[in-house]
Amino acid sequence: MARPRPQEFDKVKTVAENRRARFDYFIEQVYEAGLVLTGTEVKSLRFGEGSIAEAYAEIKSDAVWLVNANIPEFSHGNRFNHEPKRPRKLLLNERQINKLHGAVAREGMTLVPLSVYFNAKGRAKVELALAKGKKTHDKRETIKERDWKREQSRILRDRG
Repeated sequence: MARPRPQEFDKVKTVAENRRARFDYFIEQVYEAGLVLTGTEVKSLRFGEGSIAEAYAEIKSDAVWLVNANIPEFSHGNRFNHEPKRPRKLLLNERQINKLHGAVAREGMTLVPLSVYFNAKGRAKVELALAKGKKTHDKRETIKERDWKREQSRILRDRG
């Protein structure tokens, strides 16, 4: 049976995307979380700078934190510029945090950020996924599937 497609959020401007996450993990559920940022971090993100390739989320003391996300220092910032790889708090409902905590603790799942974007109101958001890691044979299966779909589209294009 095919996996259900995750719900889409209102993304106006995508700043950073973790494309490797969909290859390395089975995405079970997707959440939209707000980000607690300082002024220079928001300005850096608005310029399209930032990376979440090596980032992950963890739950500490009833709060979810985005760890190892890189938002470079703002070029026109002064001495109050931010630290590029500091942990950033994610804003979620208490019920969502409890659900995530239970899934991570009991089922061995991981919290993976999929993208950082600005919504229609201009707020910085993180698309956070509750995911389970893929084994090597699952990754090989994904590669085979992707190659076959590419080959199918070539065949249809050439005949059509």
